[in-house]
Amino acid sequence: MEYMDSGLRYTPKSDKDWDTSVQFLPASDNKKLEKKKGPGKVGAVIGVVVFAAVIALMTGLLVWHFHFRKDVRVKKMYSGSMRITNQVFEDAYENANSSEFKALAEQVTSQLKVIYSKSPQLSKYYVGSIVQAFSEGSVIAYYLSEFSVPAGQGAAVDKAMSSMDKLVDKEQRSLHRPSNTLVFDDVVSSALDARLTSTTFSNFFNFAEHARTNTIDQIQSPGFPDVSYPSNTFIQWRLRADHNHVIKLDFDTMNLEEDCKKDFVKIYDSLAAIESRVMEEMCGYYSPSEPLTFISSRNVMLVTMVTNDEKNFPGFRAQVSQVKRGSKGTTCGGQLTGEKGSFTSPNFPNYYPPRTLCEWTITVPDRKVVKLTFKKFLLSEPGQENRKDCSKDFVEINGKKFCGEQPDGTVTETSVTNKMEVRFRSDSSYVDRGFDAEFEAVDVTDPCPKQFQCRNQRCVKLDLKCDGWNDCGDMSDELNCKCSTNSISCKNGFCKPKFWKCDGVDDCGDRTDEKDCGGCKSGEITCKNNKCVSEKKRCDGRDDCGDGSDELDCGRTSGTRCTDLTYKCKDNKCIDKVNPECDGTRDCEDGSDEENCDCGRSMFNRPRIVGGQEAEQGEFPWQVSLHVKNYGHVCGASIISPRWLVTAAHCVQDDGKTRYSQPGTWEAYLGLHTQRNIGSHVVKRNLKQVIYHPNYNAYTFDNDIALMELDSPVTYSDYIRPICLPAPQHDFPTGSTVWITGWGATREGGFAAKVLQKAQVRTINPSVCNDLMGGQITSRMMCAGVLSGGVDACQGDSGGPLSSPSQTRMFLAGVVSWGDGCARRNKPGIYTRVTKYRGWIKEKTGV
Repeated sequence: MEYMDSGLRYTPKSDKDWDTSVQFLPASDNKKLEKKKGPGKVGAVIGVVVFAAVIALMTGLLVWHFHFRKDVRVKKMYSGSMRITNQVFEDAYENANSSEFKALAEQVTSQLKVIYSKSPQLSKYYVGSIVQAFSEGSVIAYYLSEFSVPAGQGAAVDKAMSSMDKLVDKEQRSLHRPSNTLVFDDVVSSALDARLTSTTFSNFFNFAEHARTNTIDQIQSPGFPDVSYPSNTFIQWRLRADHNHVIKLDFDTMNLEEDCKKDFVKIYDSLAAIESRVMEEMCGYYSPSEPLTFISSRNVMLVTMVTNDEKNFPGFRAQVSQVKRGSKGTTCGGQLTGEKGSFTSPNFPNYYPPRTLCEWTITVPDRKVVKLTFKKFLLSEPGQENRKDCSKDFVEINGKKFCGEQPDGTVTETSVTNKMEVRFRSDSSYVDRGFDAEFEAVDVTDPCPKQFQCRNQRCVKLDLKCDGWNDCGDMSDELNCKCSTNSISCKNGFCKPKFWKCDGVDDCGDRTDEKDCGGCKSGEITCKNNKCVSEKKRCDGRDDCGDGSDELDCGRTSGTRCTDLTYKCKDNKCIDKVNPECDGTRDCEDGSDEENCDCGRSMFNRPRIVGGQEAEQGEFPWQVSLHVKNYGHVCGASIISPRWLVTAAHCVQDDGKTRYSQPGTWEAYLGLHTQRNIGSHVVKRNLKQVIYHPNYNAYTFDNDIALMELDSPVTYSDYIRPICLPAPQHDFPTGSTVWITGWGATREGGFAAKVLQKAQVRTINPSVCNDLMGGQITSRMMCAGVLSGGVDACQGDSGGPLSSPSQTRMFLAGVVSWGDGCARRNKPGIYTRVTKYRGWIKEKTGV
């Protein structure tokens, strides 16, 4: 099928006919060719056969060369646009069936043919063109041209088409042009995305929308939201706005297959699929809480969607409206004055428009200088990640350019006077979310009062210097350090907290902190019980460690002796593989390691942001908010089955006012993302029973775990799913990455969070943790956190999950239990170790 199912078809012109007959010159002496007796007869026959064979071979080669070889052609499509300066736009040009459209389109295609004739590389391969649309300004024509190119000539044609503007200029300067010829400028041309011309498309849809003031229209993938979008389909939406307006496209849902090579949506700042006008290409899942609004540079926009033959998803829905040019979100720049202030790229935190130029002049009081810090900086384009020249989108500060995606707060500049010039430019392709900047007036002699000034001019607290953490973002706070007695002096010059020594994690980066730990010598392995045995004894079939840890992960499929460290299958046979459950490989003979594995997965391949940020909607679908009726959120919990939740025992202990141990006290909210925002994804359940561990100790928080049964089972969805329960032998190694989530206080003594928060931390060596916490850690507790402080669970997070990634799933490693304050340095969070309660959970719930 043709691109965009335009109804027009082009067939490569046939080459001139060739003469397939072969003529031979007559022999000059016929007698020499007469048949002779004896050996002469045989020789003549052989000679004739050889001669005929040679002639046949030559004929075959000639036919192949001039017919088959020459006929190996590749169809190449180029889309483009050009402005017709001597025409005025008419409303009829919006309708491709109008006589006015057809007349102007015929004139454009005729001139395109003339333009291509000026290039030897293009004229001989040109097939034809169609005009797809017109838009205002004076009149902009959007066209598609087809070429039938011999194999090996594609690069030459690409090069010629890249100089289309020069060809147009050459044609325009011709002395023999008719007086009524169209005048072109602003010529753009690029090769069409090959995925848009697939021969496998079985469905074609074309839609057109003209936005109106104070009206919001809607576009969506076919069947949305009731059924998945169709297979092998090409769809396009041509969007227009009134003169002096721009298009605003606001997605509320985007859920496609993860791989953009398969299903994708592509947005163009154009009415044709011109690659140099692509604003964004999208696939996979975008959370509804993630800003996804685009603004065009002119009054047109094209949205295309392509699907392949498998794995169809719900699709997308977006609102279309028009915004008057010059209104909020479309303008930027100006004069900024005062002691401090802020400004953003246009349309922030949504996508800025293409082809935008903004200029700000910042002026602070005399005898002060301007310090500018970017809280967010997102100006990245595909293929530009490692480029330093900032040739695409950039921010320029006093002549210095910045681009790409930069960590929060790390882009900062200070002026030499009380004025600063800031310039933002976006080119015609690919847009990003932009920036959020703040400025302040500072003393030129002391730009960081009572703080440390990083090389990148960022200011950080003095006690963060030489603490082992890159607080500046450029490591300047960790250079030229003299380590205190409470720190490890790494050989590479860094300082690290002393509590990190011998914790099994290479914190220095050169293993200084893991040397002289009284561990095993070279050529030995360290057993789980800290015994040392020779590496040669590993996997030799004998328990040399005494706890069986030297015989784990040896690849045996049978005959493994059962120990406290081996995984026990349902048939009571043991395997030596570490953490085999739900890893996608059937390791048990009875397959029980892959049973009950509909757990631990969300719509996201992985959590997206590290440490102390808002979670995305549906990112942790096992997270539950426990409310005390008529009060609000009190604790968290985790879904482990359609009926059962896991939480902390200290959440359900009665006090003088409230009977927390009674199921009637509670309401459980599943699928919740924002407190007090009970959307369609949220399910509320009452409780049938509450079971806390019989050995819970309210003074030490030992055995701090409880179970809750819902009054009726829930149906799983993208926003409500269980987390995987680990086997009793599941290993969560020291130093591994885990995730904490909840609506608890965002700082010690602070207010609870409204939106679900997430943070990435790591598990901490139990003996190191026990030292840090004054000997209060039992074997039924585990520690996790960031020992530099700043990231931790807090009040209101209790009972929630400590989620540990394994392969493509999350396992419930721990339950938020207690801590010494919140996010204090060298004070990790303490969690109930779920592996110790696997038998008790199964006994009470059957899960």
